[in-house]
Amino acid sequence: MMNSSKSRRPDVTTVEIIGGPEALEVGLGGYDARWGEVYLQHRRRILDALAAVDVDVEHIGSTSVPGLAAKPIVDIVVAVADITAEEDYLDGLLATGYELRVREPGHRLVRTPTRDVHVHVYERGDVAVHEYLLFRDHLRTNADDRALYESVKRSLLSQQWNDMNDYADAKNDVILAIKNRARSARQ
Repeated sequence: MMNSSKSRRPDVTTVEIIGGPEALEVGLGGYDARWGEVYLQHRRRILDALAAVDVDVEHIGSTSVPGLAAKPIVDIVVAVADITAEEDYLDGLLATGYELRVREPGHRLVRTPTRDVHVHVYERGDVAVHEYLLFRDHLRTNADDRALYESVKRSLLSQQWNDMNDYADAKNDVILAIKNRARSARQ
């Protein structure tokens, strides 16, 4: 988390999940090239909504990795100058139809009402943005780790998950191992 001295106000200190826990109800599907098109449509929507704000927008998550099976949820990361200045970005995103799902220290999550696009907002320079891009870029170029990650996801999705966050947490060990290999490969 960044929350630097340039922040307008202190960041939130608790995790607020609007609507409470949600069961994981979508399964894994084969890679779909349309996910890239969905990303581009939402990238344009985000940039139009935040035209007065300097933001970076990237496609992240499994749908951003050609050849990787994924849940049909397109993840996007948006980097803003000040995560605490919600009036600069959140109002615009909500006005264009996204719904606030999570507000937590250093991170906001908005999504489409159909829950097929998740937009993660972080402060520019936040390590989380770097980590998302490191993981994505490594999986795009490393077939072995891409296959390993898909295998773990398939195994986990054979179980019932009453909270999507628990499924995400269950992937942490393999994600950390892959990111460590990605860092080593870059040296």
